[in-house]
This record gives sequence, C-alpha cells and structure tokens, in this order.
Amino acid sequence: MATSTRHIELLAPARNKEIAIEAITHGADAVYMGAHSFGARVAAGNSLDDMAQVVAFAHQFNAKVYATVNTIIYDDELRNVEKLIKNLYRIGIDALIVQDMGILRLDIPPIELHASTQCDIRTPEKARFLESLGFSQLVLARELSLKEIASICDSVNVPLESFIHGALCVSYSGRCQASEILKGRSANRGECAQICRLPFDLIDDKGNILLHNKHLLSLRDLNQSGRIEEMLSAGVSSFKIEGRLKDMSYVKNVVAFYRNSLDKIINESNGKYTRSSIGHTEYSFTPDLSKSFNRSFTHYFIDSHNQGKGEKIASIDTPKSRGERIGTVEKAQGKTLKIISRVKLNNGDGLSYFTKNNEYCGFRINTATTNNIINTLNPLNIAPGTTLFRTYDKAFEDQMAKDSGRRFILIDIELKYANGILSLHITDEYGISIAVSHYLGDIEAAKSPQAEKQRSIISKLGNTIFRISSIKALNECFIPVSVIAQLRRDAIESLTRAYKIRHRFNYRKAEDLSSTYFATTLTDSDNVANSLAEKVYTDHGIESIEPAIEISQRTIGNHIAMYTRYCIRRELGACRKTSNANRLPEKIFLRHANSTTMRIECDCKNCEMRLYVENQF
Repeated sequence: MATSTRHIELLAPARNKEIAIEAITHGADAVYMGAHSFGARVAAGNSLDDMAQVVAFAHQFNAKVYATVNTIIYDDELRNVEKLIKNLYRIGIDALIVQDMGILRLDIPPIELHASTQCDIRTPEKARFLESLGFSQLVLARELSLKEIASICDSVNVPLESFIHGALCVSYSGRCQASEILKGRSANRGECAQICRLPFDLIDDKGNILLHNKHLLSLRDLNQSGRIEEMLSAGVSSFKIEGRLKDMSYVKNVVAFYRNSLDKIINESNGKYTRSSIGHTEYSFTPDLSKSFNRSFTHYFIDSHNQGKGEKIASIDTPKSRGERIGTVEKAQGKTLKIISRVKLNNGDGLSYFTKNNEYCGFRINTATTNNIINTLNPLNIAPGTTLFRTYDKAFEDQMAKDSGRRFILIDIELKYANGILSLHITDEYGISIAVSHYLGDIEAAKSPQAEKQRSIISKLGNTIFRISSIKALNECFIPVSVIAQLRRDAIESLTRAYKIRHRFNYRKAEDLSSTYFATTLTDSDNVANSLAEKVYTDHGIESIEPAIEISQRTIGNHIAMYTRYCIRRELGACRKTSNANRLPEKIFLRHANSTTMRIECDCKNCEMRLYVENQF
C-alpha cells in the first residue's frame, strides 16, 4: 500500500470500559472490545452505554473504538445482529471486526468493516477477495512470515493489521473445531474450551507412552517487540495486542511498552510514518513486558514458514505464566530460602520454579530481606541451583494499580484586551484555535504585577486532557479573578466540543459484485452458518458449500479438529525432513486423561499439521 505518509495504529484489547479508557490513556491509537453479544469472547461483553463512554473518551484523541462482532451467526440471530450493529453505529463505534459474511447482506448503516483474524487471511488471493467485498482493514493470520506479509501487502490497497503481542492459538484462527467436537462449545461462537492448554500423553499406535502429561499444544506467547521495523517494512499498519480477557495491569504495561517503541520509530522515520491518533503519553512506571503474564516468548513464524530458525514455540511444561527469571536457589531449609539474585524481591511477590521432574510449582514470598533471604508461609523442598522466576511483582503491580499514566494535548493560551473586550485565545499543538470573550469596558491599570496571578487562574484545567505549554498574560491590567476563570471554563469547554466534532469517521467501502472467489467450493472450515453468508459466496462464484460444523452433525475420526502450522514433530526435534525423523515413530497420537485421543497427521510438503479426534483405544 503505497502512500507518502503511512498512518500507524497501536490497537489494544479491552475487556471492559475501564480497561478501554486506560488503554487509550496509556497510548493506544484504537481499542477493540465486545458488545453484549456476538463477540468471540463471551466473557468480555459490554453494554452500549459503557461503549459509548469509551467512544466519547477515545474520540477526543482521534483514537478509534472497534466493536468485535466476530462470531459466526445462525439464521435466527441475523435480525438481532442487525439491530446490534445499528446501535453500535448510533453510539459512534468506528468499525466492526467481523467473521461472518452474512453481515454484508444485512440492512445496516455504512459502518466500516474489518475482516477478523477468524477469516484466516494467509494468502494474497484471500486478501484481495475480502478487499473486494468492501473490508477496509484486514487482520492477518498470526502464522505469517515477513515475506508472506509483504506478498499480501503488495496485493491489496487497504491497511493490514497484524498481532504483535500476546497469547497464541495453536490452530489457524477460525479453523479450530476441537472445542466444538469434544465439548460442544464452539470457538467460533466465543466459547472456546481451550483444549490446546490441556496436558496430553504423546503415544504411538500401540498405546505406548512416549511423553507423559505434557502441554504439547500450548504455545508460548507472541512477542514481536524487536521486529516492529521489519513488520512496518513488510506492510503492517496496525499492530494488534491480543488479550480481551487480560486484566488492567497487563493492558497498561504492554500498551505503554509498544507505544514507546512505536513512537521512537515514527519519530525517526523522517515523515514516512505518522501516528494515527493525537496526544502525548507519560507514565509513572517503566514498562517491562517480562512483568506481565507470559508463557515465555516466541517470534512464532515471523522469520520463516518452517517454524522459525529452530526456535522453540511451545511451552510444553506448563500453560501458566513463567514470568521473569530472577536467580537461583542457594539454600532451602523449611520456610526459609537463600537466593542468588541481583533482583530486589518484595513481600508478596509470586515466584515459580520447575522440579527435577519438570513439574511447575509456585509460591508467594511472605517476607523478603535485603540480602535475598526470603520466608514463605509453608515449608518448601527446593533443590539448590533451581532457577526461580517471578510471576508476580508486588511493587510493580502496586504502581499499576494507581493512576499510572496520563495522555494530554499541549495548548498555548493568551489573554488579550482591546476596545473594552477581554478575550482568551487557546491554540493547540495541531492548529485548532478557540477564542472566547467578555465585555469589560475600561479597565484600570494594576498597582502591582498581575501576570503570575493570571497564570495561576488560567492553569487550573482540572481533570481535562489539556496541558499548558505557554501562557501570555496581561501583566499591567487588573482583571477580576471571576472573569478570567469563566473565560477559561468557556474556552476549554469549546475546545473539547471542537475535538469531538473534528473526529473523522471512515465508512464502509462498496462491494465489487463482479469479483469472484478463488475457488468454487467451501468446506465446513469456512464457517458458513446462515443463508445470507451462503448468498454472499454464491454471488461471488461459489458452487458448493458445506455448512459449518456447528449446524451439522459432529463426526469422530475423519474430521479435522485442529489445523496448524505448528508441528509437534518439529518442536520435539523429529521433523521428517531431517535426519532425526526416527526420534519419533511414524504414527503418533495425543491422549488426554486416558480417554480422548487425537491422531496427528503431518503434511510435510506444506509444513502443516492436522489433528483428528478418534475414539479411545
């Protein structure tokens, strides 16, 4: 997408109104959040009133609010979705993130549409087709390499959105049906049972255990903080943080970290990039990604289609947070531990470690001394030399619980007097000017300097988004305090209204009805669950459509439960394309709790893996 200056967006998740406002405060250019229904996180729904408050706050900074209406929809739900979208448009939502193509045939306002990651956008052909349907922004699959991102960028003329941080789904988004098959809970309906975070035995076709009780499908967390410039060069314009179920502290910390990183790049780009919203951000803490929940980090497939550069992707020993490495155990006796560490530990810190059998354990510090002797509530049996990780930093979390950030816009204020009229002029750093006036008639000369007193009155901006850069006062004129205070209130109120009025909306692009899909058939993995979605696809050349698994009969043994670019064989050093292939048998399976069994099939030509649910042995 070739433009002289590219607008760059930092997109943050929000479980609720409070987190959304803090995400904007800490530097997000946009937030995405669910309404009360039809969002792909049923535990993260919000009322229209709450979302309207977020919109009002965000639009002051020209920041945007996206609503996730990204579940698949049944026929008897279409009218409710139509009503919801009209209400979201009414309260000023900037765009909808959607998966179900049936929305395109609803009677809805011209609200901007973004194609959700559940649309599984991995190829230029898919991206071009969705652009032709009128989508204004495309959320790319997490699995793409820089080369693949660049290829898609060269094929479309709409912004590309890519995940930059947070939890990873092991399956291609929108193509995981394990939860639906095994639990009757559809991931495409916002009810994922997180089968991928469960422990499994890896077994052969005779039932022999090759690995016991490992989280073989649980991936580490994505962290592309060191790859931002490369992603920008590849064509990414919107950098998305995962985490609509994450807490306030997580969102504040991660948003602040990436805001600082992006600002540095934008400021050094010589006008090549610009921030998509306005304002400055400042923090009372130092952002640190290691202090927020993480299963350790991975670059995933950003470097290569073939599972990175030998980098481990899974967190097979635990799906829980690993945190930051803080040192090792020197000595443990009862409730007392002596730790070798340069990190200051605090009362209430949470620590974790792995036993010799690679079992994950955690505990809280009751008291910590300056010489790294800590006491716990219960006796611990930890071997000397054991590595310790801090999963909860009490001092850091205490900082995050306070007003840890502020976002503001700089303004210059000038008092003027002429012909009996006193006026107060405000000009912000983006060129917006406001003037308010009051008729005073003749004013008397001051007997003492007045500038400092006038500045003091003008500076009382209270809980507004503005910060004064400069004030020009009338040092030699006596002006009643009440008059200056009223002018200040009127001017700030007018400027605030101007900010709300100046917010620019983008609208839904026209659908190209002459475009054709790049295939003639759709499978149940394409998630067509209503008649209007069928109509969209048949209008664009599809001849055969298999309905979504949610509205058809679930099958065992011959249905793909997960479809992934991640490969267990490669993760365990037994890739069939290497000389180490014989480290694992040809036929391998995953078994959970001695019952559910999934057959592993590797498509080595395409470096992909498929899992099929089978009956137990």
